[in-house]
Amino acid sequence: MNEQDAWITWEESGTTHRARWRSESQALPATLLPVDDTLTANAAFKLVGEGTGLLWRGDFHNGRQLLQALGRRVDKPPRVHTPRKGAPAGTPAPDAAALARDAFARHRATQARRAALLGRVLLQFEPDHTIALRRAPDVRAALTEAWGAPDGTPSVASLRELQGLIGAHEWRKKGVEVPALGGRIHPWFGVFSPLRGEYLGLIAQAPLPPGAQSLAFDIGTGTGVIAALLARRGVRQVVATDLDPRAIACATENVARLGFADQVRVVAADMFPEGRAALVVCNPPWVPTPANAAIERAVYDPDSAMLRAFLAGLPAHLAPGGEGWLVMSDLAEHLGLRAREEMLAWIAAAGLRVVARHDTRPTHPKAGDPSDPLFAARSKEVTSLWRLGAA
Repeated sequence: MNEQDAWITWEESGTTHRARWRSESQALPATLLPVDDTLTANAAFKLVGEGTGLLWRGDFHNGRQLLQALGRRVDKPPRVHTPRKGAPAGTPAPDAAALARDAFARHRATQARRAALLGRVLLQFEPDHTIALRRAPDVRAALTEAWGAPDGTPSVASLRELQGLIGAHEWRKKGVEVPALGGRIHPWFGVFSPLRGEYLGLIAQAPLPPGAQSLAFDIGTGTGVIAALLARRGVRQVVATDLDPRAIACATENVARLGFADQVRVVAADMFPEGRAALVVCNPPWVPTPANAAIERAVYDPDSAMLRAFLAGLPAHLAPGGEGWLVMSDLAEHLGLRAREEMLAWIAAAGLRVVARHDTRPTHPKAGDPSDPLFAARSKEVTSLWRLGAA
């Protein structure tokens, strides 16, 4: 169901109330119960575990404290049952790929459960996007950026999602410094932020193929950061594509702010624009599994659909002697989700060859954090720019 078409109803003080349900990732709760500061964290934990949405009517800051208390209970390590006997004799030991896949599956399941439970602490927003609670902040600007202008109807959304909207609003105001670009990118709500800069460094340094100075394509532009980087490198015309209206508006704003509006044209297209270019760049999602939330679609690509579509369609959009630049992490390989041989087979099947590959190591905090559940895979991760040409 489209969240814009979803409504939620509840009984309170003998009256039936109705509001627009605002969530791009959270399911409608089975039941809705108005609660206030008298509710204990233990009672709240039991209710959300049963699928009940808690419509918070108390002090706003106390609601945040309740959410933190629920988070501690959700994150409490479960009891580990240690069997007395080992596996039956002759049972084959799981291989490294199977162990990695299992660790990833457990991590994703834990994330999904945490998001579902904590997402059941809900707030009501007035028709003008204000919150009628004691000590509630003014969130009208953040909500207008994410939901659009007030439409005269009340809304209900989770407190956790509100925190994400506020964070997105601050990132949009402040922007993300991109050293390779020599400027800032301002991500919008729902558009993935270019916080990992190592792949942008690869794009900034790789040699441009002949003819790329005239025309390049940026497939799945998102914030427009790659298109802006190509323009900064002197490409006179960049056509950047996306299907998400937010991404199109975000990229258009970013390239204009950076002074590249005359060089970059942002268009709505499913993957490729019309024509051929000497350089076609794509940074598809890196992990071939379903996303748990809309914002994760920039990271998770079920069955490598976008990667395979890019490879299959690239030859028809490359100018003679041109190159396709595929920016990929090999994290999926270390998680046992995709084999290197599988991707190489897709490249060959598309009639492409590897001209060169430029590698770098990630520098984000999780890459060096042994406490991260996926550290074994992250510690081996390499990000690559694959330069592909016609076979």
